[in-house]
Amino acid sequence: MKTLKTLSLFFALLIFSCGSEETKKESSKVKLKPTEKKVEAKTTTTKASETIDLTNKGVGPISTLELPETIDQAMATQGAEIYKKMCTACHKADKKFIGPAPKGIMERRTPEWIMNIILDPEGMVKNDHLAKALLIEFNGSPMANQNLTQEEARAVLEYFRTL
Repeated sequence: MKTLKTLSLFFALLIFSCGSEETKKESSKVKLKPTEKKVEAKTTTTKASETIDLTNKGVGPISTLELPETIDQAMATQGAEIYKKMCTACHKADKKFIGPAPKGIMERRTPEWIMNIILDPEGMVKNDHLAKALLIEFNGSPMANQNLTQEEARAVLEYFRTL
């Protein structure tokens, strides 16, 4: 009895697998698959420290800032002193350290953005995409709020213009 059931099942499968004449004709046709070109997207990931964004003013107390054509040397000297005292624990003027190098920052960021990151680093990291990306790039080392006044921050900015 078991053999009879097995043979019946085998023949039923054989009959269904053969199909009709139309199915046989269609299956004998050669079907070509459309050729696909694999295009590898070149994703150039620019580091946050190298990203150029001269439109973003950041989030903070400074919304507009006009810089004079010429550098105020007295202000730049004061800024250099403040930078040396307050910033060199984490920043080197011309190379990556714990934080990014300020050399060339004026070509990558607006003066307002620079002032806002100096004056309110916590608020910038919370609300500004570039500040967030910098935090990630520099291994989660947040910029310390040095509690500089706007005048001190402006002097540091003037120093950055000399780098």
